[in-house]
This record gives sequence, structure tokens and C-alpha cells, in this order.
Amino acid sequence: MTYKKKITVLSGIIASLAIIYILSVVFDYERTGSRSALYFWLDPGQKNNIEGITISNVEETIALVRKGDEWFISRNGRDYPARRVRVEDFIGTLIRRAPYPVLSSSVSSHERLSLTEDRSIQITVTGKGGQSLLNLLIGIGDITGQNVHMRKQGQNEVRSGEDIFSTYVRSTLASWYNLRLFPESEEGRLDATGVQRLTVYPPPTDDGENVPPRIFTRSGREWTFSGFELNNPGMGRVDGYIRDILGTSGDNFIEDIEPSDPMFNNSRIVLELGNGTIRTIRLGPSDESGRRLAVISGSNWVYSLPVWASMRLFADAETFERDY
Repeated sequence: MTYKKKITVLSGIIASLAIIYILSVVFDYERTGSRSALYFWLDPGQKNNIEGITISNVEETIALVRKGDEWFISRNGRDYPARRVRVEDFIGTLIRRAPYPVLSSSVSSHERLSLTEDRSIQITVTGKGGQSLLNLLIGIGDITGQNVHMRKQGQNEVRSGEDIFSTYVRSTLASWYNLRLFPESEEGRLDATGVQRLTVYPPPTDDGENVPPRIFTRSGREWTFSGFELNNPGMGRVDGYIRDILGTSGDNFIEDIEPSDPMFNNSRIVLELGNGTIRTIRLGPSDESGRRLAVISGSNWVYSLPVWASMRLFADAETFERDY
């Protein structure tokens, strides 16, 4: 091989090695950048240590507190049941590792992206003894409307990622409430099979006369009836009715009326369970729109029931007739 050819071959080898080196650096940088973009706002190891969550925006502040395995909303000195599944899903968004690349480390960007304390939505997560676990500021979204800008309080670093938070932080207080009359029915801890007797005391007639109670008593897989007559009773209809009662939800909690108010003597529904416990729904009279207020034995909450919910609590006798 001549000297000239040797130079040409060596130059080609050097060029090839250079290209390989450059590509390896580029791809390694991209992999490194991808890994650095993966981020979680709250250490997953802190999940079981969370005792409180506060969401503050311009309109209101939502304070969630944990007591044992249950979550509550603290409001005006009272604790109202919260939807545990919703709270846990929200925590899941905070501990999830996802792409949150750094967009800026400049303080000047905070005002423009609504990431100052007076303009942002703030999420505060606390542990035992009020220990601060996370203070997250959420600002405006990007031009696509799919991502949102965020930063931790006390840090200049701004990150951006998929907006999975608005569903929670921009929702109303009522969306956090567990407004079921029997919250345990949501997770299957209380169902129709546990009810052995159901006694319904309907509201008085328009003339003020009392209506005889309707009594449903379980006998194996059958039901016996008292207080009204049925030509062709449908046993499955009774089970469906009880499921409706146990699954009834209000649309809000009422703060200015106490459960001891005499208005709740208007009517009631008594459920006797197989474990010997008795649960009672006491209801007030319907207002002009048909809405009723209700209280449950053993709780301190007053529920507002929409018309459709209060109507199905006092089903007509025909409801239990079998279809042919």
C-alpha cells in the first residue's frame, strides 16, 4: 500500500471514529436529559406520613385532614367527610414520577408565569406535627393548554409538565365532600344484604295526618311486609330500594342548622342491620322546591338532599309490585 493510500485510509478511520464519538455524546446527552426531566414533587416515601393538605386559590381554601384511615374537610371549626378515593388520587399526582423539565431558574420569570405567592395556586402538604412536606406553586399553562408551570416555594427553578392538577385544584369544595348519607357504602362496607329490617315512617299528609309506617322484614331470601298491601310483591324490588337508600347522596352540607333541630322529626327511615346496629335517617319537611334536609344517627352533619333523592326515599307501594 502506498503512503498516499495509507493516509487516505487512516483519515477515513479517524473520521468514522469521530462521527461515532459525536453521535454517542449526542444520544447520551439526550438520555441524560430525559432522565433529568423525570421528576416527582413529593417523595413517594412520604405518602403514609401525610396528615394534611391545603389547596389555596383566589376564591377559597380547601383544608384536608387525615384521621386514621379517613380524610375530612376542615371548615368553620367542623370536619366533614371527604372522598378518600379522590384525595388518594390527588396524592398520586404529587408522588408520580413524570417529565417535568426545567424551563427557567430566573426569578424574573415567576411574575410572568403567575408563580408568585400572591398569584399562584398553592398546595401545602404537611406531616405529623405540622411538618412541611411540600409547598408547591402552580401558575399559568403554556400556549398548548396541555402543560402548566410549577415551582416549589423557596426555589427559583421553574418546571413544566402535563396539567394533571387542574381537575383537583380548580374544583369546588363540594367536589371533595363525601356526601353519601352512609359513606361506608361507597366502599362496600355496608350493603343491602346487611339490612334485616327496614321501617319507613313517611311524612305527614298535607292535612297533617300521620301515615302508618311501612315495615320490610327479611326472612331468608324473602321479605315480609307490614303497613301496606301488595298484590304481587317483587323481592328484588325491595333489595333495589334498600340499595337506593344506602347509596343516597346529598348535594351539600348545611352549616347553620343543628342535627338536634325538631324539624328532623318530620319523617324517618330506620335500618336494622344483621350485626345488631341500627342506623336512622331523620328528615325535615320538604321546601317549596321539594328539597329536604337530613341527618344520620351517629353523625353531626346535616345534608341537603335534592328533590330526586328525597323522593326515592319514600317510594310508593306500587314500586314493590312485580312486573309481568
